[in-house]
Amino acid sequence: MTQAKARTLSLSKRGMSFETFMWLFTRLTALGMYAFILVGVIGALVMGARNQMTFIEVLRWALVTNPGHVAYTNVADIAPWESVFWRLVASGMFLTASSHGMHGVIVILDDYLGGISQRKWIRILNLAAYFIIAPIGLYVIWTA
Repeated sequence: MTQAKARTLSLSKRGMSFETFMWLFTRLTALGMYAFILVGVIGALVMGARNQMTFIEVLRWALVTNPGHVAYTNVADIAPWESVFWRLVASGMFLTASSHGMHGVIVILDDYLGGISQRKWIRILNLAAYFIIAPIGLYVIWTA
């Protein structure tokens, strides 16, 4: 009995297609969201949350670094929680999560739509929605 040849190509022969790039994009944005959450948890603990907040409140802060989440806790001084750094972290988390979700919606709808023109229009509408929602979200983060 003979052995079957492997059907895989080496990385140098495969090249970088758009689908490969989007597969990598999905994995990297998921890792980015985990990194932003980790920064939020560590930052909250460094700023004294371990004595003034419950674990659930720390996780709420880490998922959305909004100073309003700290206002209803036992934290005496909210000023460090309202810094530009935390607004940048919130902006990064928002943009990373929304672009990850946008790509997820495109992938799911691609499974249900048959025609190429339908897929093209769904991608255009999804990108348009992203470019409308992203500035609104950033405005809310920076003015809240």
